Amino acid sequence: MPALIRLELQQIHPTQVTAGMLEVEEKRKHFAALSADDLKRALKAAPIPVVVGRDDAHYAIDHHHLARALSDAEIEQAYVEVVADLSKLKGDAFWIEMAARQWVHPYDEHGVLHGVAAIPKQVSGLIDDPYRSLAAFVRNAGGYTKTAAPFAEFQWADFFRTRVRLWTTPSQFNAAVQQAIHLAASPDALILPGFTRARA
Repeated sequence: MPALIRLELQQIHPTQVTAGMLEVEEKRKHFAALSADDLKRALKAAPIPVVVGRDDAHYAIDHHHLARALSDAEIEQAYVEVVADLSKLKGDAFWIEMAARQWVHPYDEHGVLHGVAAIPKQVSGLIDDPYRSLAAFVRNAGGYTKTAAPFAEFQWADFFRTRVRLWTTPSQFNAAVQQAIHLAASPDALILPGFTRARA
């Protein structure tokens, strides 16, 4: 098992543009309420997987919501697990390899693809995609199953983006979750990762 490394949060660079801020806020509240010992145990239990790039920069390839929640909670350090060292790759070669391994996803809050220059330098710069939160809440409610498929939540977010009207109030969000749970079990969602057949 790879060794865990404790890093300053500002040393961890994102590989995507967005996060679902409702999901981030849930995590922030959770971490902010933990004692120092419980926080340390929780972070060790869920290390952020990173790739080492040029000049010893560490790029998160998952757990962006966790990282942003820690930032919002003013928790300055996190534990990471190095899954690959690509530090010998320079310039575009690094990002080409990251893309080939499906470790970078520079889509904005509208689901539009950008160049890697659009990715913020720090996790604190991640912008809100409300449909990422919707996808997370639907998954947590059992609408689909968690899967290791790359960018599964992005795929679900884009699926809901074209079918569920954007909400402006908590009650509208709750209604959106219920609508999305129903949609997640529909034939339209059949090819999405984690699809769960409708229960009789």
